[in-house]
Amino acid sequence: GRIRQVVHISRNITKRKQDELRIRHMAYYDTLTGLPNRTYYKKLLSRSLEHARRHNRIMATMIIDLDSFKRINDTLGHAVGDSLLQSVAKRLRFALRSSDCVARFRSDLGNTISRLGGDEFIILLNEMARVQDAAMVADRLLNELATPFFLEGNEVVVTASIGIAVFPADGDDADTLFKNADLAMYHAKSLGKNKYQYYTESMNESARERLTVENDLRRALARNELVLHFQPQVSLDTLEIIGLEALIRWHHPQRGLVPPLDFIPIAEQSELIHLIGQWVLRTACRQIREIHAAGYPRLRVAVNLSNRQFSRDDLVEHITSTLATTGLDGRFLEIELTESAVMQDPQKAVCVLQQLRELGIHIAVDDFGTGCSSFEWLKILPLDSLKVDRNFITGITRRREDAKILEAILAMAESLGLEVIAEGVETTDQLALLRGLYCRGVQGFLFSRPLAAADILEFLQRHQGGFTPGAAEP
Repeated sequence: GRIRQVVHISRNITKRKQDELRIRHMAYYDTLTGLPNRTYYKKLLSRSLEHARRHNRIMATMIIDLDSFKRINDTLGHAVGDSLLQSVAKRLRFALRSSDCVARFRSDLGNTISRLGGDEFIILLNEMARVQDAAMVADRLLNELATPFFLEGNEVVVTASIGIAVFPADGDDADTLFKNADLAMYHAKSLGKNKYQYYTESMNESARERLTVENDLRRALARNELVLHFQPQVSLDTLEIIGLEALIRWHHPQRGLVPPLDFIPIAEQSELIHLIGQWVLRTACRQIREIHAAGYPRLRVAVNLSNRQFSRDDLVEHITSTLATTGLDGRFLEIELTESAVMQDPQKAVCVLQQLRELGIHIAVDDFGTGCSSFEWLKILPLDSLKVDRNFITGITRRREDAKILEAILAMAESLGLEVIAEGVETTDQLALLRGLYCRGVQGFLFSRPLAAADILEFLQRHQGGFTPGAAEP
């Protein structure tokens, strides 16, 4: 009997040890990828920093953020997203030395550097011989990730943005290295993704400026500091105004009139872009209704949607609600999208655009010629018009190649039954060439600069019967 009791006690101890090991593993390792988690990584980093200080060694922290991971999740499902994270983890481990460490930082852990909609990995490079070694590793990692993943019958292509902070130059403690590597990664993303960047001191100033603008922008929405200006679109057949593009401006109490390039990119990196987008759509619909009531009932208003706005699942519902609230007929609204917004998920784009067209809404691709310009998808997407990027128009009177490209775009658009608006028309020579190529619509400073809502009615009245283009309106 005693022997059985010893065996029973032994089994209990073994099970308790196994449970303790299992709990310890759960506490320090990510359950999906098997990588060390944030808690374990910080312990490893603390030990590595202590060793590096004692022996005067260089080391680096690298933050890796998968570009457009949320889109992959939303398009292919969370099962494919999880498989992708597991496969990425394996490739990262394979590409590193045994003395280095890769960990996963999940966005649901409440840490300050993760962003919703993506997923991040963090790498510890121990005992580097040179600062430049981190760049070699980053290049190798980007190349590893560039090879397509085949997951559950899907070919998935993913890129990453990498930020690098080096000890001791970029920080002497874990929190500073995290923060600076994150700033560097953020900067890499802003440069077009699939890149790496070392931290520089100027990034702190940029981050502070970005935060200031973001905070001011939140207040601007509450204080009604945002306004719309309108730029006329003109028919070359009749020289009559056929539409108005709504362009956002910001009346900052200290900085004066702030152009969109100074704040829209910052808004797009936060949820502010959705609030601003809703405000623009609602205000544009309301103001075009007022313009109709003033005696110009046929004008259409064009509103730009950002990539993030277009990717929202409730986009059609929101636009439908806005039309109902403002009382605007969908025929008098044009939605402008970039090629990149459409190409994020062409199949979903077809579905969304078809629903918008069923509301009578006019669909235009903005800045045509600056993206992939695949003529194949133009045949599939339910579009009404193309807006040719101003960069082509600027060069058509000086560079034969630009004129040839524009001619090809116009011919292709005609064959597909699409209207064309040439943006950025500023000279009579450009206008004459566009007429010769049978371009039907134009927009630019030759006809008018964007005008405040208070001035647009006077402009419309002055040019009600069409006009001869000349100097830009003051």
